[in-house]
Amino acid sequence: MNKEIIVVEQLPVIVEKLQTIKADVTQRVNEAMELVCTEDTVQIVKSKRAELNKEFKEWEEKRKDVKNAVMSPYNQFEASYKECITDVFKNADSELKQKIDTVENELKENKRAEVRAYFDEYLVSKNITMPLTFESANINVTLSASLKSLKEQAKTFIDRVCDDLNLIESQEYKDEIYHEYNGACFLNVSGAITTVVNRHKAIEEAKKAEAERMAKAQAVAAAVEKVDEVLAPPTVEEPTLTVKFTVRGTKTKLRELKEFLQNNNYDFEA
Repeated sequence: MNKEIIVVEQLPVIVEKLQTIKADVTQRVNEAMELVCTEDTVQIVKSKRAELNKEFKEWEEKRKDVKNAVMSPYNQFEASYKECITDVFKNADSELKQKIDTVENELKENKRAEVRAYFDEYLVSKNITMPLTFESANINVTLSASLKSLKEQAKTFIDRVCDDLNLIESQEYKDEIYHEYNGACFLNVSGAITTVVNRHKAIEEAKKAEAERMAKAQAVAAAVEKVDEVLAPPTVEEPTLTVKFTVRGTKTKLRELKEFLQNNNYDFEA
């Protein structure tokens, strides 16, 4: 690479004599700052402030002119540099990266396919009926990871699930725990067990509370019944009397009377 392609042939020369006028500017600013601002002098202070601002603006315009004069050659150089160097290198880098990514992605997919095949085969060998996928294991397949380490991760994952399922099988509420393990608490055996146990504990506590409430209600009802028995007036059995009388009426009326006496349990002789 020819290092002499880009050289600075002449540095920009800026001639400034700002120090020579600093004292004059400072004096005029100080004079303005010493003005007393009152109702009578406020217009004078405003005029002095406007005068200083106008002068400062003129200096700022000059500074910008100098900056543009200095930057113009560099801006031209930068545009040429971008066209001849930056764009060429960046385009090449982008295309090369795309080629590299294509090959590396293919290598990773091949490696992923081999690990997935091992995962599925080992899963079948462990007789796990639970629907598990390779994605469930969250194995990060990278180019730097060896096939051996990736397969070991797959084996470790399946073995852990196997142990979890054996533990679930030994639990009292195994069906419910399995449902949680394969659902809300996916592959979290401790979470699944805790969820189900707490659920049954809450149910038992609710049943106990309801039984206590019913027992209290029955006790209160029994107490009220005893109080009612004490307060109730004694029952006096009325004597049975016999009344004989003659009834006249149509057959229909007499039949209705007979039914009335029968329905109300009267002891009578027809």
